Amino acid sequence: MNQFDDKIRPAFFITEAAPCPYIEGQKERKLFTHLAGDNAEALNYSLSRAGFRRSQNIAYRPACDFCQACQSSRVMADRFTPTANFRRVLRRNEDVTRTVTPASASREQYELLRSYIDARHEDGGMADMTSLHYIEMVEETTVDTHLVEYRLADGRLIACLICDTMPDGLSMVYSFFDPLEKSRSLGSFLILDQIQRAQHAGQPFVYLGYLIEDCQKMAYKKRFRPLQCLGKDGWTLYN
Repeated sequence: MNQFDDKIRPAFFITEAAPCPYIEGQKERKLFTHLAGDNAEALNYSLSRAGFRRSQNIAYRPACDFCQACQSSRVMADRFTPTANFRRVLRRNEDVTRTVTPASASREQYELLRSYIDARHEDGGMADMTSLHYIEMVEETTVDTHLVEYRLADGRLIACLICDTMPDGLSMVYSFFDPLEKSRSLGSFLILDQIQRAQHAGQPFVYLGYLIEDCQKMAYKKRFRPLQCLGKDGWTLYN
């Protein structure tokens, strides 16, 4: 059976090989398609289950010639119980207020993003992101996208997440946070909070993107178990 309905069958393209941003010495290529038209929502969902990620109106996944290090991952939110360490992270952030808003960019968000990039990813692919690029990243979407803002009691924004709502859960598209708030473990907190949101909504999964064992920045996702990764036999439990 064809994985895609005839009405949403996409046209795929592949990029030229380029240096991999995660594994030194490797080359990356990406398979991608456009998310457009009345069936963009259904297409995005089908592709997400097939290991694709969304960036604006593009769905993509790695298609590297000699490497399969990137593993699509999703937390089984309906079976998740926080460890003692994760419970401590949640307690440290009990004073943080969450607000879900439409996918509309603001200057305040962009300034927080710039602080995050400059502190943690100054040599990455987003180092030159302008405010216009940020607006495009947030607002150029044809699917059910929203922002989740996190603030302290004084109103200060300390974290923000771009998130897609799927029929079977939440997909974390991109998150960023105040790099000076190290004691809060905000990266872990954002994932834990999306797991709680999915649980409250009765949704089984939180999609985390790619887990890469050989990249410290991408390997942290394996701590959120039970976790499934996509392989040749479909979505299976990560061990």
